[in-house]
Amino acid sequence: MRKTAALNLASRALVVAALAAGGLAWAQSTPGAAPPLRLPSLGEASSDVLPVATERRYGEQILLQLRRDPAWLDDPVLLDYVQSLWQPLLAAARRRGDIEPDVDNAFAWDIFLLRDRTLNAFALPGGRVGVHLGLIAATASGDELASVLAHELAHLSQRHIARGIASASRQSGVATVAMVLGALLAARAGSPDLAQAAIAGGQASLIQGQLNFSRDMEREADRIGHGVHVDAGFDAAGSVAMFDRLDQSARLNDAGSLPYLRTHPLTTDRLAEARTRLPEQAAPGPLSTLEHTLMQARSRALGAPGADALRRLVEAPAVGSRPEAGVLYAGALAASKLGEHGRAQALAQALASTLGTTSQGSATTGQDQARSSLLVTLLRAEVALARGDAVAAQGLLAAAVQPTPTRAGLLLRAQADVLALTQAREGARDATAHALALRESVQDLQTWLASHPQDAMAWGVLGRGADALGLTLRALRAQAEERAALGDLDAAIDRLRAAQQVARQRGREDFIEASVIDARLRQFEAQRRQRAAEMR
Repeated sequence: MRKTAALNLASRALVVAALAAGGLAWAQSTPGAAPPLRLPSLGEASSDVLPVATERRYGEQILLQLRRDPAWLDDPVLLDYVQSLWQPLLAAARRRGDIEPDVDNAFAWDIFLLRDRTLNAFALPGGRVGVHLGLIAATASGDELASVLAHELAHLSQRHIARGIASASRQSGVATVAMVLGALLAARAGSPDLAQAAIAGGQASLIQGQLNFSRDMEREADRIGHGVHVDAGFDAAGSVAMFDRLDQSARLNDAGSLPYLRTHPLTTDRLAEARTRLPEQAAPGPLSTLEHTLMQARSRALGAPGADALRRLVEAPAVGSRPEAGVLYAGALAASKLGEHGRAQALAQALASTLGTTSQGSATTGQDQARSSLLVTLLRAEVALARGDAVAAQGLLAAAVQPTPTRAGLLLRAQADVLALTQAREGARDATAHALALRESVQDLQTWLASHPQDAMAWGVLGRGADALGLTLRALRAQAEERAALGDLDAAIDRLRAAQQVARQRGREDFIEASVIDARLRQFEAQRRQRAAEMR
Protein backbone atom coordinates (compact mmCIF):
# COMPACT_ATOMS: atom_id res chain seq x y z
CA MET A 1 0.00 0.00 0.00
CA ARG A 2 2.76 2.44 0.93
CA LYS A 3 4.78 1.49 -2.13
CA THR A 4 1.79 2.13 -4.38
CA ALA A 5 1.15 5.52 -2.80
CA ALA A 6 4.81 6.48 -3.13
CA LEU A 7 4.85 5.53 -6.80
CA ASN A 8 1.65 7.48 -7.34
CA LEU A 9 3.07 10.60 -5.73
CA ALA A 10 6.38 10.31 -7.57
CA SER A 11 4.65 10.01 -10.93
CA ARG A 12 2.36 12.96 -10.27
CA ALA A 13 5.35 14.99 -9.10
CA LEU A 14 6.89 14.67 -12.56
CA VAL A 15 3.76 16.17 -14.10
CA VAL A 16 3.71 18.98 -11.56
CA ALA A 17 7.37 19.71 -12.25
CA ALA A 18 6.80 19.78 -15.99
CA LEU A 19 3.87 22.15 -15.76
CA ALA A 20 5.53 24.34 -13.17
CA ALA A 21 8.56 24.59 -15.44
CA GLY A 22 6.19 25.82 -18.12
CA GLY A 23 5.07 28.70 -15.91
CA LEU A 24 1.58 27.38 -15.13
CA ALA A 25 0.58 28.58 -11.67
CA TRP A 26 0.07 25.82 -9.08
CA ALA A 27 -1.35 28.16 -6.47
CA GLN A 28 -4.56 30.12 -6.07
CA SER A 29 -4.04 33.62 -7.48
CA THR A 30 -5.77 36.77 -6.39
CA PRO A 31 -7.48 39.28 -8.69
CA GLY A 32 -6.29 42.83 -8.89
CA ALA A 33 -2.58 42.01 -9.00
CA ALA A 34 0.01 43.69 -11.18
CA PRO A 35 -0.94 44.58 -14.80
CA PRO A 36 -0.75 41.60 -17.16
CA LEU A 37 2.49 40.95 -18.97
CA ARG A 38 2.55 41.00 -22.73
CA LEU A 39 2.80 37.43 -23.92
CA PRO A 40 5.85 36.66 -26.04
CA SER A 41 5.44 35.70 -29.67
CA LEU A 42 4.93 32.10 -30.67
CA GLY A 43 8.13 31.99 -32.68
CA GLU A 44 11.75 32.29 -31.77
CA ALA A 45 11.63 32.92 -28.01
CA SER A 46 9.85 29.73 -27.02
CA SER A 47 11.45 27.60 -29.73
CA ASP A 48 14.94 28.69 -28.75
CA VAL A 49 14.38 27.76 -25.11
CA LEU A 50 12.38 24.56 -25.76
CA PRO A 51 12.33 23.33 -29.37
CA VAL A 52 9.19 21.53 -30.52
CA ALA A 53 10.94 18.16 -30.84
CA THR A 54 12.47 18.50 -27.38
CA GLU A 55 9.11 19.36 -25.86
CA ARG A 56 7.59 16.26 -27.45
CA ARG A 57 10.43 14.13 -26.05
CA TYR A 58 9.96 15.56 -22.56
CA GLY A 59 6.27 14.76 -22.76
CA GLU A 60 6.98 11.18 -23.77
CA GLN A 61 9.37 10.72 -20.84
CA ILE A 62 6.76 12.02 -18.40
CA LEU A 63 4.12 9.78 -19.99
CA LEU A 64 6.32 6.71 -19.50
CA GLN A 65 6.46 7.50 -15.79
CA LEU A 66 2.72 8.07 -15.61
CA ARG A 67 2.05 4.67 -17.22
CA ARG A 68 3.61 3.09 -14.13
CA ASP A 69 1.24 4.98 -11.88
CA PRO A 70 -1.49 2.69 -10.46
CA ALA A 71 -4.00 5.37 -11.43
CA TRP A 72 -3.24 4.94 -15.15
CA LEU A 73 -6.37 3.71 -16.93
CA ASP A 74 -6.74 2.48 -20.49
CA ASP A 75 -10.48 1.95 -20.74
CA PRO A 76 -11.38 1.68 -24.45
CA VAL A 77 -15.08 2.49 -24.00
CA LEU A 78 -14.50 5.66 -22.00
CA LEU A 79 -11.56 6.73 -24.15
CA ASP A 80 -13.66 6.34 -27.29
CA TYR A 81 -16.19 8.75 -25.79
CA VAL A 82 -13.63 11.35 -24.72
CA GLN A 83 -11.99 11.04 -28.15
CA SER A 84 -15.37 11.75 -29.76
CA LEU A 85 -15.26 15.15 -28.02
CA TRP A 86 -11.52 15.74 -28.53
CA GLN A 87 -11.31 15.06 -32.28
CA PRO A 88 -13.85 17.77 -33.33
CA LEU A 89 -11.99 20.27 -31.13
CA LEU A 90 -8.67 19.35 -32.71
CA ALA A 91 -10.15 19.63 -36.21
CA ALA A 92 -11.61 23.05 -35.37
CA ALA A 93 -8.27 24.31 -34.01
CA ARG A 94 -6.58 23.25 -37.25
CA ARG A 95 -9.25 24.95 -39.39
CA ARG A 96 -8.84 28.16 -37.40
CA GLY A 97 -5.07 28.13 -37.87
CA ASP A 98 -4.44 27.97 -34.11
CA ILE A 99 -1.84 25.24 -34.52
CA GLU A 100 1.44 26.00 -36.29
CA PRO A 101 2.41 23.37 -38.93
CA ASP A 102 5.65 22.37 -37.19
CA VAL A 103 3.80 21.96 -33.89
CA ASP A 104 0.99 20.01 -35.55
CA ASN A 105 3.44 17.56 -37.12
CA ALA A 106 5.53 17.06 -33.98
CA PHE A 107 2.92 16.85 -31.22
CA ALA A 108 0.99 13.70 -30.31
CA TRP A 109 -2.47 15.31 -29.84
CA ASP A 110 -3.70 12.50 -27.64
CA ILE A 111 -5.86 11.92 -24.56
CA PHE A 112 -5.26 9.62 -21.60
CA LEU A 113 -7.21 8.81 -18.43
CA LEU A 114 -6.27 8.57 -14.76
CA ARG A 115 -8.34 6.65 -12.22
CA ASP A 116 -8.64 9.59 -9.87
CA ARG A 117 -11.86 10.92 -8.35
CA THR A 118 -10.63 14.51 -8.15
CA LEU A 119 -11.86 17.11 -10.61
CA ASN A 120 -8.82 17.69 -12.78
CA ALA A 121 -7.33 17.78 -16.28
CA PHE A 122 -3.90 18.91 -17.39
CA ALA A 123 -1.74 19.34 -20.49
CA LEU A 124 1.63 17.65 -20.86
CA PRO A 125 4.52 18.86 -23.03
CA GLY A 126 4.29 17.50 -26.54
CA GLY A 127 0.53 17.52 -27.06
CA ARG A 128 -1.13 15.19 -24.57
CA VAL A 129 -3.99 15.90 -22.17
CA GLY A 130 -4.67 13.90 -19.02
CA VAL A 131 -8.25 13.63 -17.76
CA HIS A 132 -9.30 12.41 -14.30
CA LEU A 133 -12.37 10.23 -13.98
CA GLY A 134 -13.64 12.70 -11.39
CA LEU A 135 -13.88 15.41 -14.04
CA ILE A 136 -16.01 13.22 -16.33
CA ALA A 137 -18.26 12.23 -13.44
CA ALA A 138 -18.69 15.85 -12.33
CA THR A 139 -19.64 17.37 -15.69
CA ALA A 140 -23.33 17.56 -16.46
CA SER A 141 -22.98 17.35 -20.25
CA GLY A 142 -20.56 16.59 -23.03
CA ASP A 143 -20.46 20.32 -23.82
CA GLU A 144 -19.07 21.05 -20.35
CA LEU A 145 -16.41 18.36 -20.64
CA ALA A 146 -15.53 19.55 -24.14
CA SER A 147 -15.01 23.09 -22.81
CA VAL A 148 -12.30 21.82 -20.45
CA LEU A 149 -10.65 19.85 -23.26
CA ALA A 150 -10.77 22.95 -25.50
CA HIS A 151 -9.05 25.00 -22.80
CA GLU A 152 -6.28 22.41 -22.46
CA LEU A 153 -5.97 22.20 -26.24
CA ALA A 154 -5.40 25.96 -26.31
CA HIS A 155 -2.57 25.57 -23.79
CA LEU A 156 -0.98 23.08 -26.19
CA SER A 157 -1.62 24.90 -29.47
CA GLN A 158 -0.22 28.16 -28.05
CA ARG A 159 2.78 26.32 -26.58
CA HIS A 160 2.24 27.79 -23.14
CA ILE A 161 4.72 25.42 -21.53
CA ALA A 162 7.55 26.51 -23.83
CA ARG A 163 6.53 30.15 -23.58
CA GLY A 164 6.40 29.89 -19.82
CA ILE A 165 9.93 28.52 -19.74
CA ALA A 166 11.08 31.36 -22.01
CA SER A 167 9.47 33.89 -19.66
CA ALA A 168 10.91 32.18 -16.59
CA SER A 169 14.41 32.25 -18.09
CA ARG A 170 14.15 36.01 -18.65
CA GLN A 171 12.59 36.58 -15.25
CA SER A 172 15.24 34.47 -13.51
CA GLY A 173 17.96 36.49 -15.21
CA VAL A 174 16.52 39.75 -13.87
CA ALA A 175 15.97 38.25 -10.43
CA THR A 176 19.52 36.90 -10.30
CA VAL A 177 20.97 40.32 -11.17
CA ALA A 178 18.79 41.94 -8.49
CA MET A 179 19.96 39.45 -5.86
CA VAL A 180 23.64 39.81 -6.79
CA LEU A 181 23.50 43.63 -6.78
CA GLY A 182 21.63 43.58 -3.48
CA ALA A 183 24.20 41.29 -1.91
CA LEU A 184 27.07 43.53 -3.11
CA LEU A 185 25.34 46.61 -1.73
CA ALA A 186 24.71 44.88 1.60
CA ALA A 187 28.36 43.76 1.77
CA ARG A 188 29.56 47.34 1.30
CA ALA A 189 27.13 48.46 4.01
CA GLY A 190 28.15 45.58 6.29
CA SER A 191 24.53 44.47 6.82
CA PRO A 192 23.66 40.72 6.62
CA ASP A 193 19.97 41.60 7.09
CA LEU A 194 20.07 43.82 4.03
CA ALA A 195 21.62 40.98 2.02
CA GLN A 196 18.84 38.57 3.02
CA ALA A 197 16.21 41.18 2.19
CA ALA A 198 17.73 41.74 -1.25
CA ILE A 199 17.77 37.99 -2.00
CA ALA A 200 14.17 37.56 -0.78
CA GLY A 201 13.11 40.54 -2.88
CA GLY A 202 14.68 39.04 -6.00
CA GLN A 203 12.95 35.70 -5.41
CA ALA A 204 9.61 37.43 -4.82
CA SER A 205 10.03 39.34 -8.07
CA LEU A 206 10.64 36.09 -9.94
CA ILE A 207 7.60 34.35 -8.42
CA GLN A 208 5.30 37.33 -9.05
CA GLY A 209 6.40 37.55 -12.65
CA GLN A 210 5.67 33.89 -13.23
CA LEU A 211 2.22 34.18 -11.61
CA ASN A 212 1.35 37.20 -13.75
CA PHE A 213 2.46 35.35 -16.86
CA SER A 214 0.39 32.31 -15.88
CA ARG A 215 -2.73 34.43 -15.43
CA ASP A 216 -2.21 35.83 -18.92
CA MET A 217 -1.87 32.33 -20.33
CA GLU A 218 -5.09 31.27 -18.61
CA ARG A 219 -6.97 34.20 -20.14
CA GLU A 220 -5.54 33.41 -23.56
CA ALA A 221 -6.51 29.74 -23.19
CA ASP A 222 -10.01 30.84 -22.15
CA ARG A 223 -10.40 33.04 -25.23
CA ILE A 224 -8.92 30.65 -27.79
CA GLY A 225 -10.47 27.59 -26.16
CA HIS A 226 -13.92 29.20 -26.29
CA GLY A 227 -13.54 29.90 -30.00
CA VAL A 228 -12.45 26.33 -30.68
CA HIS A 229 -15.29 24.99 -28.52
CA VAL A 230 -17.94 26.91 -30.46
CA ASP A 231 -16.41 26.30 -33.90
CA ALA A 232 -16.36 22.56 -33.17
CA GLY A 233 -20.16 22.65 -32.80
CA PHE A 234 -20.51 22.51 -29.02
CA ASP A 235 -22.97 24.61 -27.03
CA ALA A 236 -21.32 27.87 -25.96
CA ALA A 237 -23.18 27.66 -22.66
CA GLY A 238 -21.12 24.60 -21.76
CA SER A 239 -17.99 26.60 -20.96
CA VAL A 240 -19.91 29.08 -18.79
CA ALA A 241 -21.72 26.25 -17.01
CA MET A 242 -18.36 24.62 -16.31
CA PHE A 243 -16.97 27.87 -14.87
CA ASP A 244 -20.03 28.22 -12.65
CA ARG A 245 -19.74 24.61 -11.51
CA LEU A 246 -16.09 25.10 -10.55
CA ASP A 247 -16.86 28.36 -8.78
CA GLN A 248 -19.74 26.86 -6.78
CA SER A 249 -17.69 23.79 -5.86
CA ALA A 250 -14.86 25.99 -4.62
CA ARG A 251 -17.25 28.09 -2.51
CA LEU A 252 -18.95 25.08 -0.94
CA ASN A 253 -16.03 22.78 -0.22
CA ASP A 254 -12.67 22.17 -1.79
CA ALA A 255 -10.89 19.88 0.73
CA GLY A 256 -8.19 19.18 -1.83
CA SER A 257 -10.60 17.61 -4.33
CA LEU A 258 -10.41 20.40 -6.91
CA PRO A 259 -6.80 20.55 -8.15
CA TYR A 260 -8.04 22.10 -11.39
CA LEU A 261 -8.72 25.28 -9.45
CA ARG A 262 -5.09 25.46 -8.39
CA THR A 263 -3.58 24.65 -11.76
CA HIS A 264 -6.10 26.96 -13.47
CA PRO A 265 -6.92 29.64 -10.86
CA LEU A 266 -10.39 31.15 -11.22
CA THR A 267 -10.50 34.92 -10.84
CA THR A 268 -13.48 37.26 -10.97
CA ASP A 269 -12.14 38.68 -14.25
CA ARG A 270 -12.02 35.27 -15.90
CA LEU A 271 -15.52 34.41 -14.70
CA ALA A 272 -16.90 37.71 -15.99
CA GLU A 273 -15.16 37.34 -19.35
CA ALA A 274 -16.56 33.82 -19.74
CA ARG A 275 -20.11 35.07 -19.17
CA THR A 276 -19.72 37.94 -21.66
CA ARG A 277 -18.86 35.44 -24.41
CA LEU A 278 -22.25 33.76 -24.02
CA PRO A 279 -24.85 35.03 -26.54
CA GLU A 280 -27.67 37.05 -24.96
CA GLN A 281 -30.42 34.63 -26.01
CA ALA A 282 -28.52 31.48 -25.06
CA ALA A 283 -30.12 28.84 -22.89
CA PRO A 284 -29.08 28.63 -19.22
CA GLY A 285 -27.01 25.54 -19.91
CA PRO A 286 -26.77 22.54 -22.24
CA LEU A 287 -28.80 19.45 -21.43
CA SER A 288 -27.13 16.15 -20.77
CA THR A 289 -27.35 13.49 -23.45
CA LEU A 290 -28.05 9.86 -22.63
CA GLU A 291 -24.58 8.99 -23.96
CA HIS A 292 -22.93 11.37 -21.49
CA THR A 293 -25.11 10.04 -18.67
CA LEU A 294 -23.88 6.52 -19.36
CA MET A 295 -20.25 7.64 -19.49
CA GLN A 296 -20.69 9.52 -16.23
CA ALA A 297 -21.91 6.26 -14.72
CA ARG A 298 -18.95 4.35 -16.14
CA SER A 299 -16.57 6.91 -14.62
CA ARG A 300 -18.18 6.47 -11.22
CA ALA A 301 -17.89 2.69 -11.38
CA LEU A 302 -14.31 2.65 -12.66
CA GLY A 303 -13.30 5.27 -10.11
CA ALA A 304 -14.91 3.52 -7.14
CA PRO A 305 -12.22 3.33 -4.42
CA GLY A 306 -13.06 -0.17 -3.16
CA ALA A 307 -15.54 -3.01 -2.72
CA ASP A 308 -17.82 -0.99 -0.43
CA ALA A 309 -18.17 1.77 -3.01
CA LEU A 310 -18.90 -0.79 -5.73
CA ARG A 311 -21.48 -2.41 -3.45
CA ARG A 312 -23.31 0.91 -3.07
CA LEU A 313 -23.50 1.23 -6.86
CA VAL A 314 -24.88 -2.30 -7.17
CA GLU A 315 -27.58 -1.65 -4.56
CA ALA A 316 -28.55 1.79 -5.91
CA PRO A 317 -31.00 0.50 -8.58
CA ALA A 318 -33.10 -1.17 -5.86
CA VAL A 319 -33.74 2.19 -4.14
CA GLY A 320 -36.04 3.64 -6.79
CA SER A 321 -38.96 1.92 -8.49
CA ARG A 322 -37.75 3.19 -11.90
CA PRO A 323 -33.98 3.62 -11.73
CA GLU A 324 -32.35 5.89 -14.31
CA ALA A 325 -30.18 4.54 -17.11
CA GLY A 326 -27.00 5.81 -15.48
CA VAL A 327 -27.84 4.08 -12.20
CA LEU A 328 -28.45 0.76 -13.98
CA TYR A 329 -25.26 1.11 -16.03
CA ALA A 330 -23.08 1.83 -12.99
CA GLY A 331 -24.74 -0.99 -11.06
CA ALA A 332 -24.19 -3.55 -13.82
CA LEU A 333 -20.52 -2.64 -14.25
CA ALA A 334 -19.93 -2.58 -10.49
CA ALA A 335 -21.58 -6.00 -10.05
CA SER A 336 -19.37 -7.42 -12.79
CA LYS A 337 -16.28 -6.00 -11.06
CA LEU A 338 -17.38 -7.69 -7.83
CA GLY A 339 -17.81 -11.03 -9.60
CA GLU A 340 -21.59 -11.05 -9.16
CA HIS A 341 -22.21 -12.05 -12.76
CA GLY A 342 -25.87 -12.97 -12.42
CA ARG A 343 -26.70 -9.60 -10.88
CA ALA A 344 -24.61 -7.81 -13.50
CA GLN A 345 -26.41 -9.61 -16.33
CA ALA A 346 -29.83 -8.77 -14.86
CA LEU A 347 -28.99 -5.07 -14.46
CA ALA A 348 -27.51 -4.86 -17.96
CA GLN A 349 -30.61 -6.51 -19.41
CA ALA A 350 -32.85 -4.11 -17.48
CA LEU A 351 -30.84 -1.21 -18.91
CA ALA A 352 -31.28 -2.55 -22.45
CA SER A 353 -35.02 -2.95 -21.88
CA THR A 354 -35.47 0.64 -20.69
CA LEU A 355 -33.24 2.21 -23.33
CA GLY A 356 -36.24 3.33 -25.33
CA THR A 357 -37.06 5.92 -22.67
CA THR A 358 -34.72 8.80 -21.88
CA SER A 359 -33.23 9.24 -18.43
CA GLN A 360 -34.42 12.22 -16.46
CA GLY A 361 -32.88 15.49 -17.69
CA SER A 362 -31.58 13.97 -20.93
CA ALA A 363 -32.13 15.36 -24.40
CA THR A 364 -32.11 12.25 -26.59
CA THR A 365 -31.83 12.45 -30.37
CA GLY A 366 -31.65 9.69 -32.93
CA GLN A 367 -27.86 9.91 -33.03
CA ASP A 368 -27.64 9.94 -29.25
CA GLN A 369 -29.95 6.92 -29.07
CA ALA A 370 -27.79 4.99 -31.52
CA ARG A 371 -24.60 5.77 -29.62
CA SER A 372 -26.23 4.90 -26.33
CA SER A 373 -27.48 1.58 -27.73
CA LEU A 374 -23.93 0.77 -28.80
CA LEU A 375 -22.61 1.59 -25.32
CA VAL A 376 -25.19 -0.69 -23.70
CA THR A 377 -24.34 -3.49 -26.14
CA LEU A 378 -20.65 -3.14 -25.33
CA LEU A 379 -21.47 -3.23 -21.61
CA ARG A 380 -23.50 -6.41 -22.03
CA ALA A 381 -20.61 -7.96 -23.97
CA GLU A 382 -18.21 -6.98 -21.18
CA VAL A 383 -20.48 -8.61 -18.63
CA ALA A 384 -20.76 -11.76 -20.75
CA LEU A 385 -16.97 -11.99 -21.14
CA ALA A 386 -16.47 -11.52 -17.39
CA ARG A 387 -18.72 -14.50 -16.66
CA GLY A 388 -16.96 -16.57 -19.35
CA ASP A 389 -19.81 -16.68 -21.90
CA ALA A 390 -17.81 -16.11 -25.07
CA VAL A 391 -20.59 -17.14 -27.44
CA ALA A 392 -23.03 -14.61 -25.95
CA ALA A 393 -20.37 -11.89 -26.22
CA GLN A 394 -19.72 -12.80 -29.85
CA GLY A 395 -23.41 -12.58 -30.64
CA LEU A 396 -23.72 -9.15 -29.07
CA LEU A 397 -20.60 -7.82 -30.80
CA ALA A 398 -21.33 -9.26 -34.24
CA ALA A 399 -23.44 -6.29 -35.27
CA ALA A 400 -21.99 -3.76 -32.82
CA VAL A 401 -18.62 -3.47 -34.56
CA GLN A 402 -20.04 -2.99 -38.05
CA PRO A 403 -19.67 -1.13 -40.33
CA THR A 404 -17.22 1.27 -38.63
CA PRO A 405 -15.85 -0.50 -35.55
CA THR A 406 -14.67 1.52 -32.59
CA ARG A 407 -11.48 0.68 -30.72
CA ALA A 408 -13.56 -0.73 -27.88
CA GLY A 409 -15.55 -2.90 -30.27
CA LEU A 410 -12.43 -4.25 -31.98
CA LEU A 411 -10.74 -5.16 -28.71
CA LEU A 412 -13.81 -6.76 -27.15
CA ARG A 413 -14.56 -8.80 -30.27
CA ALA A 414 -10.99 -10.10 -30.44
CA GLN A 415 -11.09 -11.03 -26.74
CA ALA A 416 -14.39 -12.86 -27.25
CA ASP A 417 -12.99 -14.74 -30.26
CA VAL A 418 -9.89 -15.81 -28.31
CA LEU A 419 -12.02 -17.09 -25.44
CA ALA A 420 -14.46 -18.86 -27.78
CA LEU A 421 -11.62 -20.65 -29.61
CA THR A 422 -9.99 -21.67 -26.33
CA GLN A 423 -13.24 -23.00 -24.89
CA ALA A 424 -14.03 -24.96 -28.08
CA ARG A 425 -10.64 -26.65 -27.99
CA GLU A 426 -10.91 -27.43 -24.28
CA GLY A 427 -14.34 -28.94 -24.87
CA ALA A 428 -13.07 -31.00 -27.83
CA ARG A 429 -15.59 -29.27 -30.11
CA ASP A 430 -15.15 -28.20 -33.72
CA ALA A 431 -13.18 -24.95 -33.52
CA THR A 432 -12.99 -24.16 -37.26
CA ALA A 433 -15.56 -21.35 -37.21
CA HIS A 434 -14.03 -19.80 -34.12
CA ALA A 435 -10.56 -19.90 -35.68
CA LEU A 436 -11.85 -18.14 -38.80
CA ALA A 437 -13.54 -15.48 -36.68
CA LEU A 438 -10.35 -14.92 -34.69
CA ARG A 439 -8.26 -14.61 -37.86
CA GLU A 440 -10.59 -11.85 -39.03
CA SER A 441 -10.29 -10.08 -35.66
CA VAL A 442 -6.49 -10.35 -35.75
CA GLN A 443 -6.46 -8.87 -39.25
CA ASP A 444 -8.69 -5.99 -38.14
CA LEU A 445 -6.36 -5.31 -35.21
CA GLN A 446 -3.37 -5.29 -37.59
CA THR A 447 -5.15 -2.67 -39.68
CA TRP A 448 -5.90 -0.59 -36.58
CA LEU A 449 -2.31 -0.81 -35.35
CA ALA A 450 -0.95 0.32 -38.71
CA SER A 451 -2.30 3.79 -37.88
CA HIS A 452 -2.07 3.51 -34.05
CA PRO A 453 1.32 1.84 -33.47
CA GLN A 454 1.56 3.01 -29.83
CA ASP A 455 -1.65 1.27 -28.72
CA ALA A 456 -0.21 -1.08 -26.10
CA MET A 457 -3.54 -2.73 -25.25
CA ALA A 458 -4.25 -3.52 -28.91
CA TRP A 459 -0.80 -5.08 -29.29
CA GLY A 460 -1.45 -7.19 -26.20
CA VAL A 461 -4.79 -8.48 -27.51
CA LEU A 462 -3.24 -9.11 -30.92
CA GLY A 463 -0.46 -11.11 -29.28
CA ARG A 464 -2.96 -13.34 -27.46
CA GLY A 465 -4.96 -13.82 -30.63
CA ALA A 466 -1.92 -14.72 -32.72
CA ASP A 467 -0.75 -17.14 -30.03
CA ALA A 468 -4.15 -18.87 -29.98
CA LEU A 469 -3.90 -19.29 -33.76
CA GLY A 470 -0.39 -20.75 -33.52
CA LEU A 471 1.25 -17.72 -35.17
CA THR A 472 4.26 -17.78 -32.88
CA LEU A 473 6.43 -15.16 -34.57
CA ARG A 474 3.58 -12.70 -34.86
CA ALA A 475 2.64 -13.29 -31.23
CA LEU A 476 6.21 -12.69 -30.01
CA ARG A 477 6.52 -9.55 -32.09
CA ALA A 478 3.17 -8.25 -30.77
CA GLN A 479 4.34 -8.89 -27.20
CA ALA A 480 7.51 -6.93 -27.95
CA GLU A 481 5.54 -4.03 -29.45
CA GLU A 482 3.30 -3.98 -26.39
CA ARG A 483 6.29 -3.73 -24.03
CA ALA A 484 7.90 -1.04 -26.18
CA ALA A 485 4.70 1.01 -26.20
CA LEU A 486 4.71 0.80 -22.41
CA GLY A 487 8.30 2.05 -22.32
CA ASP A 488 9.97 -1.24 -21.35
CA LEU A 489 12.57 -1.52 -24.13
CA ASP A 490 14.56 -4.20 -22.32
CA ALA A 491 11.57 -6.57 -22.28
CA ALA A 492 10.75 -5.69 -25.89
CA ILE A 493 14.28 -6.56 -27.00
CA ASP A 494 14.16 -9.85 -25.09
CA ARG A 495 10.92 -10.85 -26.84
CA LEU A 496 12.35 -10.03 -30.28
CA ARG A 497 15.53 -12.01 -29.59
CA ALA A 498 13.36 -14.96 -28.59
CA ALA A 499 11.47 -14.50 -31.87
CA GLN A 500 14.79 -14.56 -33.77
CA GLN A 501 15.66 -17.90 -32.21
CA VAL A 502 12.30 -19.34 -33.27
CA ALA A 503 12.79 -17.95 -36.78
CA ARG A 504 16.24 -19.55 -37.07
CA GLN A 505 14.80 -22.91 -36.05
CA ARG A 506 12.12 -22.63 -38.75
CA GLY A 507 14.47 -21.53 -41.50
CA ARG A 508 12.74 -19.45 -44.20
CA GLU A 509 9.25 -20.58 -43.23
CA ASP A 510 8.07 -17.02 -42.45
CA PHE A 511 10.68 -14.82 -44.08
CA ILE A 512 8.63 -11.59 -44.07
CA GLU A 513 7.75 -11.73 -40.37
CA ALA A 514 11.35 -12.63 -39.50
CA SER A 515 12.62 -9.64 -41.51
CA VAL A 516 10.25 -7.30 -39.67
CA ILE A 517 11.46 -8.71 -36.35
CA ASP A 518 15.11 -8.10 -37.30
CA ALA A 519 14.36 -4.51 -38.31
CA ARG A 520 12.37 -3.75 -35.17
CA LEU A 521 15.11 -5.23 -32.98
CA ARG A 522 17.67 -2.85 -34.49
CA GLN A 523 15.30 0.08 -33.95
CA PHE A 524 14.62 -0.82 -30.31
CA GLU A 525 18.32 -1.25 -29.59
CA ALA A 526 19.02 2.16 -31.11
CA GLN A 527 16.25 3.70 -29.00
CA ARG A 528 17.69 2.13 -25.87
CA ARG A 529 21.14 3.56 -26.62
CA GLN A 530 19.63 6.99 -27.27
CA ARG A 531 17.63 6.87 -24.04
CA ALA A 532 20.74 5.88 -22.07
CA ALA A 533 22.66 8.77 -23.61
CA GLU A 534 19.89 11.21 -22.70
CA MET A 535 19.85 9.95 -19.13
CA ARG A 536 23.61 10.48 -18.87
